Amino acid sequence: MGSQAAQAQLWGRQPKDWSSIQEPTSKAGYDFALDALQLTGNETLLDVGCGTGVFLSLAAPKVRWITGLDGTVELVEEARRRLPAYPFLVGDMEDLPFPDEAYDIVTAFNSLHYATTISNAVAEARRVLKPGGRIVAMTWGKKEDCQVSVSLDAIGSLLPPPPPGTPNRYTLAEQQILEKNFEKAGFTLLQSTDIDTIWDYPDVATLLRGFLSAGPATKTIGQVGYDKVAETVTATLAPFTRPDGHIVYNNKFHIVIAKK
Repeated sequence: MGSQAAQAQLWGRQPKDWSSIQEPTSKAGYDFALDALQLTGNETLLDVGCGTGVFLSLAAPKVRWITGLDGTVELVEEARRRLPAYPFLVGDMEDLPFPDEAYDIVTAFNSLHYATTISNAVAEARRVLKPGGRIVAMTWGKKEDCQVSVSLDAIGSLLPPPPPGTPNRYTLAEQQILEKNFEKAGFTLLQSTDIDTIWDYPDVATLLRGFLSAGPATKTIGQVGYDKVAETVTATLAPFTRPDGHIVYNNKFHIVIAKK
């Protein structure tokens, strides 16, 4: 079973909330990647796990052509509405529906840690890259560097614990799994770094709409109900709540850039 079969149904619950609230929390990573790539305007770019196309809306004016792929129909439909001039496909990151050597750049923002077998996803990304093409992958930083882990891990605590050794959202950075998989696939590492990001929600209601639009939250809601999940998240918020009511987390993203 590939990543699409495992994840697709979890991410379509509230696509507009994901698009307007939660996906933009990755903007610091998007900006870093676009700056680091030093784009010329002639590149073709594929975003794997494109969500609703927030990153591609920033990339489109800077490259020659963009394509987006995601496993969830509802997110792809939002991306098509955002960027109607470009193709967005529903598919599996471990079996990309593109020919060999089709793109100059492949990006994957907070998507590879959802692959059923990450080596398959990395191999597919390499296959569709032109010789000399580059991949940019972003994942979560180490758990101790992500204040939001307090709230998001509380959601996970409502489910039975996974088997020992099961990867989580922090594993790729903590164990350098991205770097190891890129090198094993034949990539040359160009850059590996952590960047700071601030998640700022104006109020609890907005935070809950954002948090509970994500796939892991949807899975938990299906098991214990919306009210229980919302109550559990709300109970974690006091340390991060400012006097003006904003809930603010300081986090890090881990970004790796490599060349074929």
